[in-house]
Amino acid sequence: MNQPATVELTTAASAASGPALPAPSWRLVIALAMPVLAQQGLAFLVLLSDRWLAGHLVVSDQAAVQAAQTTAHYLAWFITCYNVLVTVGSTALVARFIGASERRRAVEVTHQALLLAVVLGAAATAWAFLGGVRWMVDLLKLRDAAADYATDYALILFGLIVFQTIEVASVACLVGAGDTRTGMWIMAGVALINVPLAWGFSRGYGPLPNLGFIGIALGTALSHVLGGTAGVIVLARGRFGLKLSPTLFWPRLDLLYRLLRVSVPAGLDSLSVVVGQFWFLSLVNQLGNEASSAHGIALVWEGLGYLSGAAFGTAAMTLVGQNLGARRPHQATRAGWMAFALGCAVMTGMGLTFYSFAYPMFWLFCPNPGQADIIATGVPALRLIAFAMPPLAAMIIFTSALRGAGDTRVPVLFTWVGFFLVRIPLAYYLSLGEFPLIVPVYFYELELGPFHGLDLGLYGCWLAMCADILVRGLFFLARFARGAWQRQRV
Repeated sequence: MNQPATVELTTAASAASGPALPAPSWRLVIALAMPVLAQQGLAFLVLLSDRWLAGHLVVSDQAAVQAAQTTAHYLAWFITCYNVLVTVGSTALVARFIGASERRRAVEVTHQALLLAVVLGAAATAWAFLGGVRWMVDLLKLRDAAADYATDYALILFGLIVFQTIEVASVACLVGAGDTRTGMWIMAGVALINVPLAWGFSRGYGPLPNLGFIGIALGTALSHVLGGTAGVIVLARGRFGLKLSPTLFWPRLDLLYRLLRVSVPAGLDSLSVVVGQFWFLSLVNQLGNEASSAHGIALVWEGLGYLSGAAFGTAAMTLVGQNLGARRPHQATRAGWMAFALGCAVMTGMGLTFYSFAYPMFWLFCPNPGQADIIATGVPALRLIAFAMPPLAAMIIFTSALRGAGDTRVPVLFTWVGFFLVRIPLAYYLSLGEFPLIVPVYFYELELGPFHGLDLGLYGCWLAMCADILVRGLFFLARFARGAWQRQRV
């Protein structure tokens, strides 16, 4: 059986017998990024399918359903960021050990990652069903029918989240070993199963019950059950030197500490993004269901650029980690810059697409005359984000590269500055005509104002988002260029 080109990197890194990689950096980046890009493309098709289903359900309040799906999209994003608590440390440590020819240690890390995934998944399920999801929906200022739709949707996702955490932990370990193709096949299977299940449960095809909006969530959750199972089966059979053994499924506090030492700051960074995004969404939701619906549709399309950057970020994470493990800091640097150059080119092309075809992209989800306000609100926002693709590429790809090096602490500060000093204050000022400033003081809330803003609505929110992306993109680029991450210990 032919093995992926990524084995060349592992072999060369293990041998550490020369200053040059066995292939040019651009070829290694593409070899790692293309499977992930295909995987992300399938995930994007699932998002499109889910949005299309929600937009074409026969319900009395279509705007409420689409607003609920926007909030549910953010809650699913929370799950993704929560998974960072296990994935970043797993990839970074496995890559370091593979690069240093310590394959046995990489296998041990894989077992600890799966144990951690089970614990984190069970904890998230308990939190959701003890009222966490409803509390979060209320916090996001979603009201009435839209709030009920979003809560029911999210509870299904959280009910089976342990399978998703196992799935992403398995894929993360394989990525660290240099295998991005197996993860692609697992996620391809998840996507291909997700779509027919979501259609079947939401419309009652064949023997499946007609569950409407929550049927979309059930299709997603069940597909991740199969994905998690597939990940364990692949590792049990052995792949890229990672093979599960029942005797190694015992907690190893030293390895768990090393995993969490890398993952917790990265998780704090990602969860800080979630807090900022939720605050941002609560502001969007105050603008009405039409603005919330338009925001969600624009985010789906913007996600096409984001997911493309994430694919090249995965390549950067793997190459940086393995080269540092093999004590090749120069090659790690070169790989990071190459991943950014290629990823930025792809994302800039996406931006041109957003700007040129914004109207038909929105019409796909809003074909009815009654949804014209959603299109009118969302098209300018989607065209605006086209100009933010280069700094977004820097933010995504250099974040991943720094995580591959284990440099996860300082970047948290960049997130805090971008969200809480740039995006949120600007969003209030640009989007609202009049607003109070509420300051928590012990157990009370002190209300200041009212203050007067520019009243630009959703477009003002997206202007603030672009400003945040620009600031953080420059911060991460400067952090990578400085090179202090080359001396990071994991």
